[in-house]
Amino acid sequence: MPDFRSDTVTQPTSAMREAMFQAPLGDDVLADDPSVNALQEHAAELLGFEAALFAPSGTQTNLIALWGHCQRGDEAIVGQSWHSYRWEAGGMAVLGSIQPQPVETQPDGTLRLADIAAAIKPDDPHFARTRLVVLENTTGGQVLPPQYLAEVARLAREHALALHLDGARVFNAATVQAARSGSDVYAEARSLCREFDSVSLCLSKGLGAPVGSLLLGRRDFIRQARRTRQILGGGMRQAGMLAAAGHYALRHHVRRLSEDHANLDQLARGLAEAGRSHPVLQGRIHVQPWQTNILFTDLQADVAPAFSAWLERNGVRVTGSLYGGQTRLRWVTHLDVGPADVAAALDCVARFALPG
Repeated sequence: MPDFRSDTVTQPTSAMREAMFQAPLGDDVLADDPSVNALQEHAAELLGFEAALFAPSGTQTNLIALWGHCQRGDEAIVGQSWHSYRWEAGGMAVLGSIQPQPVETQPDGTLRLADIAAAIKPDDPHFARTRLVVLENTTGGQVLPPQYLAEVARLAREHALALHLDGARVFNAATVQAARSGSDVYAEARSLCREFDSVSLCLSKGLGAPVGSLLLGRRDFIRQARRTRQILGGGMRQAGMLAAAGHYALRHHVRRLSEDHANLDQLARGLAEAGRSHPVLQGRIHVQPWQTNILFTDLQADVAPAFSAWLERNGVRVTGSLYGGQTRLRWVTHLDVGPADVAAALDCVARFALPG
């Protein structure tokens, strides 16, 4: 059953399970779990930070970071479609008393520099104090260019603002950059993180670990982050079994992300061909531009319900939502989707016909 719903649905590989089974354990709340410590030290060195903190989820590492950069009543500039703004249940406001200032996300995934600058509040007691700019890379599967990151960083520094990256899929972005420049994916990931004061990295998306995210930053920032994690109930005891999975993923699952990108490219090209020549879908399905492992396709209203039901009946699992009067389907390739799954999905699409 091809499952394209998300790269969070992956199962640990047998080698990862063995690493989890063999992991030496301690008590991470007491900071003496050797497997957690090894993961944190490895990740910090890998991405060029002084320290790292392992936490249960990316939602939590983002909130911990926001809480570390902002005080009650401060403001964070975020993208209108960012995970930290739209998909984290308003945590920054509910728990952190931080005001989000959303900025419209452009079609290429960026926030316009002029829009960021316009959102920065003057030093006036009537306004929340702007303290932080948040970016997301990748965002909707799109890669933010390194030059753009440098420009946002320059703007943030000019206004004495901190800069946080929701880098849940930053290694997907690094994979694209490495392919373009012929460089090493780990070096590219380190470069993409260079401008940021803090970075959140998810281990349970494309990297295939079952649970966990990392927050990276300066040593004193991470020291405070550990306290915040405890406040939020994120302290775990013998967490080394989970950390070992993430450590294995960082060492063994980064370079294989290019396979996910290749599989998505094959899927996207097949769906685009259906939009050109399929007897029913011709002119009714539009494939959005793609770069990494996430693809969006828009279906016209007259065919969307029947097509979505057809996919479901045939075991092709995707997520869908209404978007601009059409149905937008989201396809994500990952560790547990191979070329045979892509071929099966495209065969299912080819056999689609309107009922009656």
